[in-house]
Amino acid sequence: MDINGCDAKISDTHLPKKPKLSPTLISDTELESEFSHHVQNIARINNGSFGCCPKSVMSAQQKWQLEFLKQPDDFYFNRLKEGILQSRLVIKDLVNADHVDEISIVDNATTAAAIVLQSVAWDFIQGKFNKGDAAVMLHYAYGAVKKSVEAYVTRAGGYVIEVELPFPVNSVSEIISEFRRALERGKVNGRKVRLAVIDHVTSMPSVVIPVKELVKICREEGVDKVFVDAAHGIGCVDVDMKEIGADFYTSNLHKWFFCPPAAAFLYCRKSSEIDDLHHPVVSHEYGNGLAIESAWIGTRDYSAQLVVPKVLEFVNRFEGGIEGIKKRNHKAVVEMGEMLAKAWGTHLGSPPEMCSSMIMVGLPASLGISSDSVALKLRTHLRNSFSVEVPIYYRAPGDGVVNPVTGYARISHQVYNKPDDYYRFRDAINQLVNDKFTCELLS
Repeated sequence: MDINGCDAKISDTHLPKKPKLSPTLISDTELESEFSHHVQNIARINNGSFGCCPKSVMSAQQKWQLEFLKQPDDFYFNRLKEGILQSRLVIKDLVNADHVDEISIVDNATTAAAIVLQSVAWDFIQGKFNKGDAAVMLHYAYGAVKKSVEAYVTRAGGYVIEVELPFPVNSVSEIISEFRRALERGKVNGRKVRLAVIDHVTSMPSVVIPVKELVKICREEGVDKVFVDAAHGIGCVDVDMKEIGADFYTSNLHKWFFCPPAAAFLYCRKSSEIDDLHHPVVSHEYGNGLAIESAWIGTRDYSAQLVVPKVLEFVNRFEGGIEGIKKRNHKAVVEMGEMLAKAWGTHLGSPPEMCSSMIMVGLPASLGISSDSVALKLRTHLRNSFSVEVPIYYRAPGDGVVNPVTGYARISHQVYNKPDDYYRFRDAINQLVNDKFTCELLS
């Protein structure tokens, strides 16, 4: 089979819009078995960082790996591209894209950001954009994406403006107001805003951003390109390409969609500009379209990108499929977050409707969290001394605030979590407080 002709052969096929759910729902025993490889007796309430992968999907991955090792030539010429395409078809329907050609599979959201920002850099270098034109991104953008903006956009002559967002956040309107102000700053001195980078769910602190509203504002204000970084998107929040309306949208598949690393997708709205997008790793497929370029970047392990159909089978063993999982995770993380805040006499970092399957919970002020490095030391202490795995965020106190909450825990909820995980965290913090522990002791 001609590997370059694979897309033409299969791209007109369509999966059902709503894949059929399994007639037999997964049992509690089966669910425990799927995640029995997790280290036991650990309160693993940090699914947001690395996600999770069930045994059935790991088994499917191992079969793909063996297929390559048994006969690499047959795998490359007859299996790989067709398998990647089937994964793209699943994603296309899950995110309601118009066409499979809009979906490329890449290693992670960081790679997707490099692809998009590289194309923006070329627009500056080639004179399509003027030096000094602006790019707007959120202050809470993921660190690697910020570095990519610096490496590509700033270096090519773009002027970067960060949207300062409040935290704790009380309403969607606060975010919208700050975003509008940033766009106005971008237009000062005759500049044009060429790019907006918008998170769907910020990583740290974690807040759901009103992407539909912000993308609409970008359209009204004439922003050339809108890139939504949704590392936590699919399986965590509503992801509909037609409703969101961005030019580019990326989401990891390993965080909340049960894929093994490294797998993510990049959606590129179909337009003439798609032809000018390229994978930063140039291989033999250069010039055949981003999806095809991304499907072969040299000899490597593609198995994580080939198990997407198997992941769909797994999520459809749950009531309501991925939508049901997402809703139950949100409900549970809000309940656990409110329980912790009440136990510690603190507050949540956002209203429940502005969180996803993660929520920020204030930690007792008496712990004395005074910097990012101290927050990391507390996280390590909780892991080593209490078997609790949870990220800690430092928030500098406002001027004149008495006894401020300066530390927040970002708790996650995924299908393998149980209430005891959060009770262990609650009791660990209560013990530290009762023992009059302060983070100064960690020095």
